[in-house]
Amino acid sequence: MNISKYIDHTVLKAETKEVDVKRHCIEAKEHGFFSVCVNSSYVELVAKELKNSDVKITAVVGFPLGASTSETKAFETKDAIKKGASEIDMVINVGALKDKKYDYILGDIKAVVDAADKKAIVKVIIEASLLNLDEKKKACEIAKEAKADFVKTSTGFSTGGATIEDIKLMREIVGSELGVKASGGIRDYETAMKMINAGASRLGCSASVSIVTGAKENNSAGY
Repeated sequence: MNISKYIDHTVLKAETKEVDVKRHCIEAKEHGFFSVCVNSSYVELVAKELKNSDVKITAVVGFPLGASTSETKAFETKDAIKKGASEIDMVINVGALKDKKYDYILGDIKAVVDAADKKAIVKVIIEASLLNLDEKKKACEIAKEAKADFVKTSTGFSTGGATIEDIKLMREIVGSELGVKASGGIRDYETAMKMINAGASRLGCSASVSIVTGAKENNSAGY
């Protein structure tokens, strides 16, 4: 297994500098990561740094709280795609989900899906650490109904990250029709493999280099 191709190499902290983004792009090309995941203000820079490589560009939308309007998320999506993003990781409005405003959540996700217009893959961040079991199920069901491409566990900026239990649950709800992205707290090869074995088809990681180094040290990794 080439674990590198599961990884969205992530650099999203508020204090991120251009040199940090450039380093992540170099690392992504060197290790063959699937994408580099950045805030939308860095998409143009990443597009320049990744030119002539097969590494994709992921932009986050409505990040990290998900509480911006659907119109704002749609605009941010279109702008990120225009600047070079091929994948969009959007955050749902968690409060609206807890208020059982399911039509609003559906419309919020559809606004991003429609704005992407099949020019980019849309991943829906449900922020699972803030949800109870029924809310997690409902979020996944709505993402599926809205024709998103993935559901994703976490922003990595809330009270918790990915768990094996959440990955199994999300995979059970969306079946084989959608991807499942595990994000938050994945810092080593062993944890990464547990997520993949539980049903994750993509991993959001900032410790990506450590993960692939661990993979190379493991004879079962396929390197």
